[in-house]
Amino acid sequence: MLFGKEHVERYQATDGAEGHDWQGTTAALLTTTGRRTGTKHTTPLIYQKYGDDYLLVASKGGADAPPEWYLNLQSNPEVEFQVLGDKFRARARTATPEEKPDMWRVMTAAWPDYDEYTKKTDREIPVVVVERA
Repeated sequence: MLFGKEHVERYQATDGAEGHDWQGTTAALLTTTGRRTGTKHTTPLIYQKYGDDYLLVASKGGADAPPEWYLNLQSNPEVEFQVLGDKFRARARTATPEEKPDMWRVMTAAWPDYDEYTKKTDREIPVVVVERA
């Protein structure tokens, strides 16, 4: 199973032929800019298409602290996104309370464990909307 740095490297090397289809769902690559270092960080994440946009969930498996990539995009929402061979600049934002219920349903259909993650933490787990620049 691909994970972490190896997942990113295989995905990039094969334009997603290896790494896009992952454990019965789909993965994309999100590149954020470190809020303290300014360094680029690429993370493989489960995604779903939503109209012209893409959805991600900042779950960190239900941990009490949000994932680093989410903290980074809050500081700088200008990101790079890759789905298969399609690499593009984008802007990432947190879904509004009005948007989130439908988006959450889309994401839990792709990865049912998200519902379990909400039971592990008091933190509100955000849905992130990635909009092509």
